[in-house]
Amino acid sequence: MAPLDPLIRRSAMIERSADLEALQTLVQRAKQGQGNCILVSGEAGIGKSRLIAEAKTFAATQGLLLFQGTCFPTDQSSPYAPLLDLVRSTASRPFAAAAASELAPFARELHPLFPDLAPLPAEQPKHAPPAPEPEKLRLFTALAQFFLLQAERQPVLVVIEDLHWSDETSLEWLHYLTRRCFDHALLLLLTYRSEEVHPGLRHFLAQLDRERLAQERTLARLTRQGVAAMLQAMFTLPQPVRLDLLDSIYALTEGNPFFVEEILTALIASGGLFSANGRWQFKLLEEVQIPRSIQDAVQQRTTRLSQNARRVLTLAAVAGRRFDVDLLLHLTGEDEFGMLQALKELLAAQLVVEESAEQFAFRHALTRQVIYADLLLRERKALHRTIAETIEHLSASHRDAHLADLAYHYYQAGAWEKAVDYGQRAGEQAQRLYAPQAAIEHLTHTLDAAQYGDITPDATLYRQRGQAYEALGDFEQARLDYETTLQMTRMAADRRGEWQALNDLGFLWAERDYSQAGSYYQQALDLARQMDDPLTLAHSLNRLGNWQVNSEQPGDALRSHQEALALFEQAQDQQGLAETYDLLGMTSTLGGDLLHAATSYYQAIELFQQLDNRQGLASSLSTLMVLGEGGGYEVETMAPAATSFAKSLTFGERALTIAREIGQRSAEAYALLALAQYLGPHGEYARALEVAQAGLALAEQIEHRQWVTAAHWQVGVLYLDLLAVPEAERHLTQALALAQEIGSGNWIRIVSGFLARTCILQREVARAEQLLDAALPPDAPSQTIGQRLVWRARAELALARGSPSLALELTNRLIASAANLSEGQVIPHLWKLQGEALAALQQESEAEAALRAALASARAQRLRPLHWRVAAALGSLFRTTRRSEDAEQASAAARVTIEELAAEIPEEVLRTTFLSNALAGLSRPRPLTPRRVTRQAFGGLTEREREVAALIAQGASNKEIAAHLVVGLRTVETHVSSIFSKLGLTSRAQIAVWANEKGLAQTAR
Repeated sequence: MAPLDPLIRRSAMIERSADLEALQTLVQRAKQGQGNCILVSGEAGIGKSRLIAEAKTFAATQGLLLFQGTCFPTDQSSPYAPLLDLVRSTASRPFAAAAASELAPFARELHPLFPDLAPLPAEQPKHAPPAPEPEKLRLFTALAQFFLLQAERQPVLVVIEDLHWSDETSLEWLHYLTRRCFDHALLLLLTYRSEEVHPGLRHFLAQLDRERLAQERTLARLTRQGVAAMLQAMFTLPQPVRLDLLDSIYALTEGNPFFVEEILTALIASGGLFSANGRWQFKLLEEVQIPRSIQDAVQQRTTRLSQNARRVLTLAAVAGRRFDVDLLLHLTGEDEFGMLQALKELLAAQLVVEESAEQFAFRHALTRQVIYADLLLRERKALHRTIAETIEHLSASHRDAHLADLAYHYYQAGAWEKAVDYGQRAGEQAQRLYAPQAAIEHLTHTLDAAQYGDITPDATLYRQRGQAYEALGDFEQARLDYETTLQMTRMAADRRGEWQALNDLGFLWAERDYSQAGSYYQQALDLARQMDDPLTLAHSLNRLGNWQVNSEQPGDALRSHQEALALFEQAQDQQGLAETYDLLGMTSTLGGDLLHAATSYYQAIELFQQLDNRQGLASSLSTLMVLGEGGGYEVETMAPAATSFAKSLTFGERALTIAREIGQRSAEAYALLALAQYLGPHGEYARALEVAQAGLALAEQIEHRQWVTAAHWQVGVLYLDLLAVPEAERHLTQALALAQEIGSGNWIRIVSGFLARTCILQREVARAEQLLDAALPPDAPSQTIGQRLVWRARAELALARGSPSLALELTNRLIASAANLSEGQVIPHLWKLQGEALAALQQESEAEAALRAALASARAQRLRPLHWRVAAALGSLFRTTRRSEDAEQASAAARVTIEELAAEIPEEVLRTTFLSNALAGLSRPRPLTPRRVTRQAFGGLTEREREVAALIAQGASNKEIAAHLVVGLRTVETHVSSIFSKLGLTSRAQIAVWANEKGLAQTAR
């Protein structure tokens, strides 16, 4: 066990970039002589001062002169208090003497406030005391003139923080100055707490709004992702933030940065947060001492409350974060009027908020916790019992709606039997509602209550909690609960329960160790055969089959699933059929048959929808997306299903939405990675990188090693596609090491195929060969996804080594072995490889045909990254055969696509790398002749081909075109074929549409 570094790093700005950019823009405008006023508001601790500090640092780099003032709680009764602070700050500055000199002309007006900075002249004329209002106006004018004079010499930033404590006179002067700052190089930056706006400040803000004198930035609480980023920025730990820690911190602090820092400081100080075995460990946050700073802030608000309001507040704190007015009425015996008065006091003190007419909530969870902590343990128990009994009485006709409250209050009251009863029911309800975190809390309390009350718990409680931990990605806790379930069921001779526990453990271990998973699945299958229960046997066969296909045994997997399918069909078990179709889909996918895979997934999806099984639905939709038009990186060597890109993408987006709705984090990670895999080959790089990185972060957080493997592979392949080879190699090397650790033959081969390509690009052919031989013996088949990717890499390696005949042989073998490849259908990646091999063998016409087919297919399937590569290969072929105009045309097409893709890459360094490497292989464009300009404008079509296209648009047949142009029918057919190839079209109707769009049909008339 190692303590964490207690140094809290506050340098990172989390989720405030837009706010900071807004302030920086105003600073730059002030530097150019355009003044302004901006308000920064938000609740206490939200990060206003932190943001202002960044703005001040930026202003200093831009040469602005800073004046800083701060209001304090005692200042509301002290006129000009923040202004005194503001002007007196000049005394410690290098320009203090100059400032005092410049204040001299306003000495008479300013002397009452600043006698040391603005001494009166030696002789003063005698006069009657001035009237108060003119005196105040002169003072306002003098103060304003001082700052405006400074701004004439150097841009000025005036910062005044915490206006909620300001006196009204200072606010009046600020209004006066604000109206005059716009024509000067003076920026006013003012902050206040949005929950503590007194009448004077409210009037000031209304004046600014009415006269449109200020902009405002209201700082929101951090999102859950923001809190995660904050935790990462605060500590130097190599592993990601544990999700249970993140969930607990976020629930308690609700994204308030100050609360996050204070709670973590308290955890560190008490030893409640530490690192053990490479994992973040922490105590239950209910046991953490609330920091004194937070206690202070709450107690200051409660001291001024009436006795009745305090009583209501105490009962509300015991009731929970949210509390019902009816419950408080029954508990207190108050009438409606008395209760409303008490609630109004609590609202005015900023302790609670009104959520509806029937329900209120504490403004912050920590507010409730501070008040709750002030009660004696005996008091708490008695109040919890009273509240539980009252809820039980009030909810007699709708008890299920209050299971969670009843379980919580009876547990806190120490009423163990009722706590076990309601806790188990609440846990089951949370599972049904896809709320795994809530299920864990209920089931943990239930098991604790059983122990305290000497009640024997049911083994299903441990299994249910294990399932919830698994849903949240907590492998260790899930493993412990499943192993406890297995032990209990064996002791009770419960063979059904034992079988279920074995399957649960097998499924869990499949995340990180295929050997362990296979052992558990085999034990479960052996037990199922002894039980003589067809459905139990069918489920076991499915689990073993899925393990077999991931272990590169597709034939065995298919037999296991088909046997299971027959058993489920015989029993008419719809849930079993849905699961089997889903697994058959995966088996066909990994086995290389995408058509049958898609059919199976459609059947699974239909059944999952009927059964409202959203977890199964999310999984099926994610994989079905990758089988659609263009496919994903894994399926580059196979014939994809016919589903359009747009429709396929909706499958993936829906899967992600469902996974998030049900809180299934492993399913969310899988959906993110599937989206990245599908978007990348279509050139949607910005979104692909975003979801891939999000998938990697989530997989690491839940420590799902199979998805971490997939995520590193996915990120690596995206970098490879973007020609950022070192980054690609780094991620793919990590993916391979993880694949070897978990023992997945499927992932080892998939990753090795792509990692070998990075070696080839770096001319490390010996290393590439080593990787491929280690992943797959040279005499192995080319059936599964992994096998085919290795063989594709071997063909590329043969080309790199100058063995085009071997490359062609391997490519043709892959084409011949592709499942369900219909006549005329093209797998563009393989056709490109075939064309390159033929070109190297100087079989130019065959090479051109293969590359043109690949180009047309890439266009039709929206595979833009492949499109430019094929176009570049065509350009290279044409240069070799001295067809310079065609070469230039192909290179120009590649260049256009490359530039389009580059424009969508968000990171500048990555964009520059991609452009540089992609364009390096293209010939430099020659100056365009008028004729070539015309050809480029019409997709490279020659003048005669444009005439043919125009006649097709008019509805002419090939025979009619031949007669019109006075050429042979075969010549017309050649022109039509060339048009199809150059434009990437597949029908005469498409040519007609294109010709009309280009205006060719009208020209022909």
